[in-house]
Amino acid sequence: MSQPRQESSQNASGADVIPPDAKIFDYHNPAGGWGALKSVGKHLLHSRSPALNARSLFKLNQPDGFDCPGCAWGDPEHGSSFEFCENGVKAVTWEATAKRVTREFFARHSVSELKTWDDYRLEDQGRLVEPMRYNADTDHYEPIAWDDALEMIAAELKALPTPDDAIFYTSGKAGNESAYVFQLLARLYGTNNLPDCSNMCHEASGVALNAALGTGKGSARLEDFEKAEAIFVFGQNPGTNHPRMLGVLREAAERGATIVTFNTLKERGLEKFADPQKPLEMLHNGSHRISSHYFRPKLGGDMAVVRGMAKALFARDAAGEDVLDHDFLAAHTAHFEAYRARVEATEWTALEAQSGLTREEMEQAAELYARSNATIACWAMGITQHVHSVPTVREIVNLLMLRGNLGKPGAGTSPVRGHSNVQGDRTMGIFEKPSKALLDALEAKYGRPMPREHGVDSVAAVEAMRDRPGKVFIGLAGNFTRAISDSVVTEKAMANCRLTAFISTKLNRSHLVTGEQALILPCIGRSEIDRSIDRNGVAGKSQLITVEDSMSMVHGSAGINKPADKALRSEIAILTGIAERLFANETIDDEVIDWAAMREDYDVIREHIAAVIPGFEDFNSRVRAPRGFWLANPVARLEFGTATGKAEFSDDALPTAVMHQRLASREGWLTLQTMRSHDQYNTTVYGYDDRYRGIEGGRRVLFLNRDDIARLGFEAGQWVDLIGESDDGVTRRVEGFKIVAYDTPQGCAAAYYPETNPLIPLDHKGDFSHTPASKSVAVRLEASTRLA
Repeated sequence: MSQPRQESSQNASGADVIPPDAKIFDYHNPAGGWGALKSVGKHLLHSRSPALNARSLFKLNQPDGFDCPGCAWGDPEHGSSFEFCENGVKAVTWEATAKRVTREFFARHSVSELKTWDDYRLEDQGRLVEPMRYNADTDHYEPIAWDDALEMIAAELKALPTPDDAIFYTSGKAGNESAYVFQLLARLYGTNNLPDCSNMCHEASGVALNAALGTGKGSARLEDFEKAEAIFVFGQNPGTNHPRMLGVLREAAERGATIVTFNTLKERGLEKFADPQKPLEMLHNGSHRISSHYFRPKLGGDMAVVRGMAKALFARDAAGEDVLDHDFLAAHTAHFEAYRARVEATEWTALEAQSGLTREEMEQAAELYARSNATIACWAMGITQHVHSVPTVREIVNLLMLRGNLGKPGAGTSPVRGHSNVQGDRTMGIFEKPSKALLDALEAKYGRPMPREHGVDSVAAVEAMRDRPGKVFIGLAGNFTRAISDSVVTEKAMANCRLTAFISTKLNRSHLVTGEQALILPCIGRSEIDRSIDRNGVAGKSQLITVEDSMSMVHGSAGINKPADKALRSEIAILTGIAERLFANETIDDEVIDWAAMREDYDVIREHIAAVIPGFEDFNSRVRAPRGFWLANPVARLEFGTATGKAEFSDDALPTAVMHQRLASREGWLTLQTMRSHDQYNTTVYGYDDRYRGIEGGRRVLFLNRDDIARLGFEAGQWVDLIGESDDGVTRRVEGFKIVAYDTPQGCAAAYYPETNPLIPLDHKGDFSHTPASKSVAVRLEASTRLA
């Protein structure tokens, strides 16, 4: 079987020297099906450990196994033996590969050479096996002893003029216990500089839901999808990003629920799905539809779409139709009349111009909503990565409130998170703007004052490194420089650091963007046995970690595979090792914070969590129940932690003009959204194919409307360069993208990240959330001078 094709090398801006000529084809099959099974086989073989990984899959997302290191979709209460999807297989085989990155590898390849490799090639080298230190004189990473590496980090932190010169970044791959120890380490040190990957994806959801409902998490549980009469999906592609969600949507469609999708691109996973776990269906090449209705607004037009639906409902209510839940509105909401006035004053012409949909389409969507007595609204990055994302999420919540779709079975909000524990990390205190309640609880537990000034989020962290050199950056998992926007600016900023240190399982580009000093600290993966080490260095018992999914279910995860190398340490061992050295001469009561005890038994960490974090009482026993426990959402009880004690309507005005409207008068400009391919999860690239979109063997492609291709004077298959805005004096250009004709609205384009991240200005971010506005990027095209 052929292996994934290797892309050509990249320069520092992320542009390929010679991009591969991707094969473009029409994909007519459903999502899932035989294509998914073929992909599973390919990735099992590519791992060079197919038997081990096949065995691992039977423990994936099982009560006695480990949680998928991929997405945060919830596990059913009564699961099957196959609780995994195609992308879950990719995540597991990618981690459990038999390939190794050794000291000999780093001796052969300089950092300058590795910078010319693309993301797939870097990570495909295999698992990191020992700590490495960058030698600027030789331009190579060289081995360093664990004790020396941890002592080096502690020494650099102690030498900083102020704790706020340190940045502690967290990816959603970290478990609850690691996240809690990491935030405790940072705050005892004296800073709230705890940016995380939430800053780059669902921050707008948390800000909006907190303002509207008093809690930043979704209120719908997985069981609610079994009872919903309608499910509205906004700006989300579950076929690639949360494939297990397709099974839930399919079951809902089979029992007659209405599924309404709003997405700029036509995505196969939202059209039809063939379940690989249904033998008869597979035998007959069958499938089942997902969306009953599919609307394609222009990029940034979702707020106008939802407001149009509300306007249609208000018109029907004024005519005497029973389409609003007036009892719910009177008893449980505030500011309803102000919202109604705002909506009724908004002209249909403005809604049509901004949304890209017709009045008739918005009225049809409103009719579908009005028929349902129990509705869930789901959304993802197609909603949250715009400048006006917070008002858009609030508009979705407004719509739900109009018909009382909060606090009842089959209804509620469902922001579908990305990485498996991104929500849990925030629950554990990974947040640059901690609540007073959290800081008070930490002070009460540890008898130490906690920093009260807000820290930096992800974008502000780049600004700080750029403008004030000499920082120490510690990354707990993740690939920061490839996840954040404005790649060239970000990499220059990272290079200003005194020290960069990354706790990782595999090699990635962030390791190559070194400060004056740099460390790579290899750790145990989610699928591997995490055996504790006692204070005498003796291996102890296997440890359990915990994670929280998108539906607020907290459950255990215990790896089953032998670690990739005996030199690997767990995230907890690394973090507590830093803490012991950092606070060695400080007066912290060892009986209160015994870092070695935390390392020896993660139950000790969970006891700390139970004493500080609400909802985690009796944590150790509750998490050992099958499927764990639910962190109750007050909204489910119609309890709202807002100033009024009620669910609050927002009467935000529509944006004066979203990106596609701003660019209408600028000849040749398009609105670009960055997105994942099907062979990708966040910044991890598993291969060069995007099966559902008809791409094979390449990633540097640009999806365009056919009329736009002709209007701009290009042809499908032509190679072009993308040029972004440069009003701030920064040249933003990525080279060598092949035009692909695709079903997307005029004026809207799409391409994969991180290749297109250099086009997003650092200050192009969401109001209130500061999330990079990666779904509304201004670009123009030029014929490629290198690939004519």
